[in-house]
Amino acid sequence: MPGARRVDTKTNIVGFDSNLTASLYVNEHDPGEPIEGMTFGVAIMSSNAPHGGERHLGGDEMLYLVDGKAKLIFTDDPEPDVSLNSGDVVIVPRGLWHRVEIVEPCHFVYLTPGPGNEVRPLSQATNH
Repeated sequence: MPGARRVDTKTNIVGFDSNLTASLYVNEHDPGEPIEGMTFGVAIMSSNAPHGGERHLGGDEMLYLVDGKAKLIFTDDPEPDVSLNSGDVVIVPRGLWHRVEIVEPCHFVYLTPGPGNEVRPLSQATNH
């Protein structure tokens, strides 16, 4: 069993397997290998993500906006869009297509289920 590890969130995300054992992965939007349990990470964003939306079939996603302003857009569902300000936490229900629009530069912390995530190309972005 490894000892305590410091994580540089600029270069790594943390994946938890189904036994809640943590492993480090390169911090990129789509990890090269599926993560069975949950992914914990930090995102510093000054522009919108380079995709047209995403959904998570494996469970709910949690977003914590540490600092900034953004809007959570639900693209295919009647779920109302959510304005996010510093300190807000939102739970995105399993399976709902969503994307984040950056209003002011943002510092997010996220907990995302895996595997079973889907991402749309930017050209397929839609609003409801």
